[in-house]
Amino acid sequence: MLFEVWAPQAEERVTLWLEGEERPMARADGRAGWWHAEADAGGGARYGFALDGGPVLPDPRSRRQPDGPDGLSAVVDQGAYEWRHAWPGRGLGGAVLYELHVGTYTPEGTLDAAAERLGELAELGITHIELMPVCPFPGVHGWGYEGVSLWAVHEPYGGPEALKRFVDTAHGHGLGVVLDVVHNHLGPSGNYLPAFGPYFTATHHTPWGSAVNLDAPGSDEVRAYLLGSALAWLLDHRLDGLRLDAVHALADTRALTFLEELSTAVDAVSAETGRPLFLIAESDLCDPRTTRPRAAGGLGLHAQWNDDFHHALHTVLTGESQGYYADFAAAPLAALAKTLTRVFFHDGTYSAFRGRTHGRPVDVTSTPAHRFLGYAQTHDQIGNRALGDRLSAALSPGLLACAAALVLTGPFTPMLFMGEEWGARTPWQFFTDHPDPELAEAVRSGRRREFAAHGWAAEQIPDPQDPGTREHSCLDRAEREREPHARLLAWHRELIGLRRTQPDLADPDLAAVKVAYDEQARWLAFRRGDLRVAVNLAKDPAAIPLGGRGRVLAAWEPVEAPGADGLLHLPPESCVVLADD
Repeated sequence: MLFEVWAPQAEERVTLWLEGEERPMARADGRAGWWHAEADAGGGARYGFALDGGPVLPDPRSRRQPDGPDGLSAVVDQGAYEWRHAWPGRGLGGAVLYELHVGTYTPEGTLDAAAERLGELAELGITHIELMPVCPFPGVHGWGYEGVSLWAVHEPYGGPEALKRFVDTAHGHGLGVVLDVVHNHLGPSGNYLPAFGPYFTATHHTPWGSAVNLDAPGSDEVRAYLLGSALAWLLDHRLDGLRLDAVHALADTRALTFLEELSTAVDAVSAETGRPLFLIAESDLCDPRTTRPRAAGGLGLHAQWNDDFHHALHTVLTGESQGYYADFAAAPLAALAKTLTRVFFHDGTYSAFRGRTHGRPVDVTSTPAHRFLGYAQTHDQIGNRALGDRLSAALSPGLLACAAALVLTGPFTPMLFMGEEWGARTPWQFFTDHPDPELAEAVRSGRRREFAAHGWAAEQIPDPQDPGTREHSCLDRAEREREPHARLLAWHRELIGLRRTQPDLADPDLAAVKVAYDEQARWLAFRRGDLRVAVNLAKDPAAIPLGGRGRVLAAWEPVEAPGADGLLHLPPESCVVLADD
C-alpha cells in the first residue's frame, strides 16, 4: 500500500517505521512537502513517521490510534466492514435531533453499548443522533473537544469499527447520525501536527492559542487536511451530517472561506451518493449568512444552533440573569417571543454582555425554519455550569413539560440533550482524564479559578480528574420507570408524535408564526397554522385570550378548550396544544 505524509518541516528525510522496520520515503514529484513510500501492510499494522532522525510520530491522517494519541498509528482496511443496512439518508426537514455523549450515555461508555439503546430513541420518535466528538483524546474519559487525529475514533469508545457498527445499527432503526467535529483547535496533549507542517499560525489567536492555519502560507494543505477528514466521516462511516464546533473561532481571511469550500464539497458528495448530507454550525455571530445559500452570498451551511432561543427560554424558566443571560433578563418573555418569530434576539441590537451591537436580522420570508436548531439544554449549557446541573435540578415537572412544548412544537428543528426526555436528575459535569499530571492540575485549578470569580468555593467545584465526576454524569436509566420521569418521557413521546402527524408543526414558514404573551402573568401562546400552543409558567392559573374555539390535542394537565368567551383557562406551570375546529 501507499504511505504518504505532508511534512514540509522535514529538511532532509522522512522515514516510515512499519511494524518495527525502518523504510526510507521519497519526496513526491510535483507535490511540495509530500513524502511517500510503498510497503506491504494489512489491517492493524502499526506504523509512524520520523522526521530528520527524530522520534517516531503518529500519522496526522491516522485512521486508528490503538494506544491513544501518543502511540503509533494503525492501518485500517475501510472495505473490511460489511454493511448490513442499505440507507437512503434522512435530511433535516422534519428532524428531531438527540445530542449524545458516548462516554456517559451508558456506564460502559462505548459505542457498542450505546448502540444497544438506539431502539429506545427510535421508539421515542428521534430522527437523528448527534454524537459529541469521537476523535482520540488523552486518557479514557472526556468530553472529546480536546481531540487530535481528526480522521480516527477514540479507542476506548471502540475505535473505527465500532463507529461503523453504531451507524449501521442506527440506520437499521431508521435513525440518521450526525457527528460533532472540531476544526478550530486540537490537543494540546498528543498534538504532533506542528512537527510536520504549519498547521497553526500565530497570525491569529483564539482562546486555545494560535489559530488553525486557514489563510497563512501552507493553508492550502491544512484546508485539504480538514476537508478530507470531514468527507471521510461521511463516506467511510456513512454519517448523515456534521456539527461544526464554534465556527466563529475559525480565523479565515481568504476570499473563498474554508466553510464555503467545505459546504461545496459536502453538497457534491450528497449529489454523487444520492444521500441528503448536511452541515450544522455552532456560531456565536447571530449571522444569517452562515446558512444562506452560497449563490446568495452565504456560506452555504445547512443549519445552525440558535443559542439566542436557548438563552431566552432558559431565562424565562429559571430567572437567571448572570453573564450572557443578562441581555435576555429585562423582559424574558418578550425575548422568547422575538426568537420564535425572528430567530435571533440579537439581530443588530445592543448587547450589554458584549458591550456593543451584535447580530444581523434573518429574512424570515425566505429562510426555512429548519435551518435553525432550537433546544432547552445542550452539553455546553449544562456542562459549563459550575455543578453541571440540568434544568431538572431546579424546575418543577410542569415547567420541564413547558420547555418541551416550546422546543418540540416550536418552528425550529428541535434537539434534546440525552436524558432530557425523562427529566434526568443526574448532572453532566466537566471531566477529563489527562495522564500528564501538570496538565491535569492546570485544568483542575483553572476550572476552580473560573468559578471562584462567580462566588463558588474551590471545594464546591467537581474535580474534572476525579473518576467519580464522570461516573456521576452517567445516565441512570432506572429513573425512566419512576415518577415524575415516566410521565415526562410519555409527554416528550406525545409531542414528538404530534410533530410527525401534524403538518403545521413541520411548516418551514417562519413568517407565519404568531406569538402573544403577558410578561407579568407569565404566559405565552403561539400559532402555527391551525394549531395553537400555550404555556403558563406562573404558579397561578392563567386566563389566556386565545379567541375562537378548538380541541385539545395534548395537555400536561387536564384542561378545557376555550369557551364562548375565547379564554383558555390553563393550570399553573402547564401547557397545551390545541387545534382549531
